[in-house]
Amino acid sequence: MPGPDLCAIDIDFRSLGPVERLGLLSRRVSGRFVFTTSLGLEDQVLLHLIVESGIAVDVVTLDTGRLFPETYDLWARTETRYGLRIRAFYPDATALETMVREQGINGFYASKSARSACCGVRKSEPLRRALDGAAAWITGLRADQSATRSTMPFVAYEPAHDLIKANPLLDWTREQTAAFARDHDIPINPLHHTGFVSIGCAPCTRAIAPGEPERAGRWWWEDDETRECGLHLKDGRLVRVGA
Repeated sequence: MPGPDLCAIDIDFRSLGPVERLGLLSRRVSGRFVFTTSLGLEDQVLLHLIVESGIAVDVVTLDTGRLFPETYDLWARTETRYGLRIRAFYPDATALETMVREQGINGFYASKSARSACCGVRKSEPLRRALDGAAAWITGLRADQSATRSTMPFVAYEPAHDLIKANPLLDWTREQTAAFARDHDIPINPLHHTGFVSIGCAPCTRAIAPGEPERAGRWWWEDDETRECGLHLKDGRLVRVGA
């Protein structure tokens, strides 16, 4: 049987709202769906919409061990609000111990390669396990978050994990997302009210000044304008999946 035509799904997504997009995805794609949440604004809104849609999705998060206390508190509040468990994936203990022994507890500040190695151990490898066997990966990426993300399609084949990646909030602005969260009383990280726009690990996240790009507070000590941890570097390919 042929797999889903991702070009057609991507086109169909453009005229739909996020809940309708999720429903369409569940009808066109067979298999296990995984939603990876960082508990940021977009992901909190998307979790609300996933629950509203009623589709079956495994909700997971990557606990790097370096998250803000506010993030852990929000995690617990979110589980209570929506009556679900957010499954955590942790770094491999041996790999983490080796990395810290070699570069120090905050060695990621020394170079971009050291930081990339830290993201690899704490995020990329746990993500690989979280997505193992999944047919579709749902994310809260928005096109206006960065230049890197502005070219992403709604739905595409993700070769790094051999699955379909879907971005139901791709065309939403931050203002639209924040307004939706307010209107629906969605729990969000209190750090968002103090200038923290994009929230990741505590040592790698700072508040941004008015007028700074949304991702400016992530890995700010690096000169490279492309500030990604390695989870979302590929735009994907619009293809027909399957044989």
